Amino acid sequence: MSTLPVNETVAANSEEVRDNHRPSVVSDLLPQKVFINMLSRERKRTERSQRRFVLMLLESANLLKAGNDPKSMERVLSALSKSTRETDIIGWYEEHFIIGVIFTEIGDAEGRSVASALLSKVPNALCSTLSIEQINEISLSFHVFPQDSQDNISGGPTDRALYPDLLRRRRPVRISHAVKRSIDIVGSLVGILLLAPVFLIIYCLIKLTSAGPALFRQARVGQGGGHFTFLKFRSMYTKCDSSIHREYVKSFIAGAAGTSVPDGSQASVFKLTNDPRVTPVGRFLRQYSLDELPQLLHVLRGEMSLVGPRPPLPYEFESYDTWHKSRLMAMKPGITGLWQVEGRSRVEFDDMVRMDLRYATEWSLWLDLQILFKTPRAVLTGAGAY
Repeated sequence: MSTLPVNETVAANSEEVRDNHRPSVVSDLLPQKVFINMLSRERKRTERSQRRFVLMLLESANLLKAGNDPKSMERVLSALSKSTRETDIIGWYEEHFIIGVIFTEIGDAEGRSVASALLSKVPNALCSTLSIEQINEISLSFHVFPQDSQDNISGGPTDRALYPDLLRRRRPVRISHAVKRSIDIVGSLVGILLLAPVFLIIYCLIKLTSAGPALFRQARVGQGGGHFTFLKFRSMYTKCDSSIHREYVKSFIAGAAGTSVPDGSQASVFKLTNDPRVTPVGRFLRQYSLDELPQLLHVLRGEMSLVGPRPPLPYEFESYDTWHKSRLMAMKPGITGLWQVEGRSRVEFDDMVRMDLRYATEWSLWLDLQILFKTPRAVLTGAGAY
């Protein structure tokens, strides 16, 4: 989701914003925890209804600081009361530093138009109650959810301001994530050193059996929607047409894909089988996930984790529904995860996303260890790998 520039001018919102009774003292603002929960709830509601909302953040290190002149806060809240409706939600986005306002039920109006109307209305209200010095201490930003498609083409960075519930971590959780990162560093280093002979053998097999580089580079979407260059051992012939996979991905995400298993052992899988682009050596590498080994380098560099959701291709991300994108917010992408050990190519896309969201919600170091312990069996059996 993008933060709109303050100098942008677009058509004003068609709905007239009414003056209503709003919080007039600091104690009337929703506490930070309650406001963040309301933001999370509004985001989930919008994922179902697709009725946009706009999050406005008013930031000031001085005016909102605890113990400061209460009249300054009164003036800020008075300005907000003139710029919001009774259905809008006002509270602490960050205690005594950032006030958040959720402008709900935008409806069919463009998010940019609404934000532009607010860009005019809110500063005018602030100017009518605050001095120039106080105005200069304030920073305003507007965040539209869901983001306009032209602002998020090919999996561009997602607006992190809209996901504080997924990104902010309490101290015990921060410590656990620091331990997770330590496990990633040690695990990837040990894996690279121990598997160095395997790397060399795979490299030679690929070079001897098909023309082209041994390593395949590809753009992938990581945590927060940013891109990184993804490495795999090449399992396909060079200069292959990606349209086969593009069309399959669209069908898979739409819930219309299912491919019969060649040996008839299973009714259907949700991955391309008998892909003509795959080399004989590549088929073996894929069967036992050996093509994934170079991703240990991404884990070492911090772009991925040993355990987490799989990083999608940009054109996969383009086909995501709004709620699908949440799978990339809370956790780094991983080499293995719940989907790989519990559902690998045997569940529909929506169920895969639900597994990733469940992993993010229930995450613990113990859960990571359980997934890591289950991974070798999933790899050796080759179930769901094609």
